[in-house]
Amino acid sequence: MLKTDKGDKCLKKISYGIQKLNYIYKAKNHIVSNGFERVDRYNLSLNNNPYALVNEDIYIVTDWIDGREADFKVLEDVKIAARTLAKFHIAARGFDLEENLKVRCDVGKLPYTLEKRLRTLKKMKEMAQKNKKKTEFDMLYLSNVDSFYELAKNSYETINMESYKKVCDMSLIEKVLCHHDYTYHNILIKNPDEVYLVDFDYLKSEVQVYDLSTLIVKTLKRVDWNIDYAVVILKEYSSIRELTSDEKEVLKTLLKFPQRFWRLANRYYYKEAAWTEATFLKKMKEIVDEKDRYLEFLSKLDEIL
Repeated sequence: MLKTDKGDKCLKKISYGIQKLNYIYKAKNHIVSNGFERVDRYNLSLNNNPYALVNEDIYIVTDWIDGREADFKVLEDVKIAARTLAKFHIAARGFDLEENLKVRCDVGKLPYTLEKRLRTLKKMKEMAQKNKKKTEFDMLYLSNVDSFYELAKNSYETINMESYKKVCDMSLIEKVLCHHDYTYHNILIKNPDEVYLVDFDYLKSEVQVYDLSTLIVKTLKRVDWNIDYAVVILKEYSSIRELTSDEKEVLKTLLKFPQRFWRLANRYYYKEAAWTEATFLKKMKEIVDEKDRYLEFLSKLDEIL
């Protein structure tokens, strides 16, 4: 945090390149011009760039947003998050990419992504089996991977390809954007009528129900998979932006895939997070312990969608 003569600022070193930064900068400007103004806007440098280079490191400066993070255990915050997402999605469309900007697009990739993750679940099983001195995490993964693999396989095999193609086609026609990291710490609430969305590092073109599935999962894991929270999210979101029947089909697929189990194992076996063994084990135990409630939630998906 910087105290300046132009107000409080946020200084941040970024870990990606200038091309991606320019993509995010242009996309944010487009979203703002489309009516969603409450984002962490970049301050321009003296060279009129949205960044500054210091010893080959890239830094950005944004206005400091003095709000609190959303609390997904609090129903009112969940409602605010759902409505804010819908407003963002309405503004995050019609983005024409300039020729010199590299395309960041995952539209149409879901079947390939799920198939790849299925293979990874099997590969990680082999890795765990080959470990001569198995850790507690290895043992817990091995005793649960088969059941989670079946869930993942079901998600992949039951994709409604007709619906997915329609949603993808419309997403490309409407040139939509997806925040891709829609979670509590990126939603800053000053008051119920003044909510900011920040940290667009993962922004890309993608079917927008991806963000909605993230919000549902991130919320429900904090409230014991209480389906009432999912109902509220869908109701609040739809009060501003109505979901099509095809989008609901895609949302089902996204929710059926055991993303958290796959991601945690992926981080463990491919060393993608510098967490302690105890942290990995704690997180895996949480996912395994809540599996029955997660399955109960999945069994009611058709009712709420």
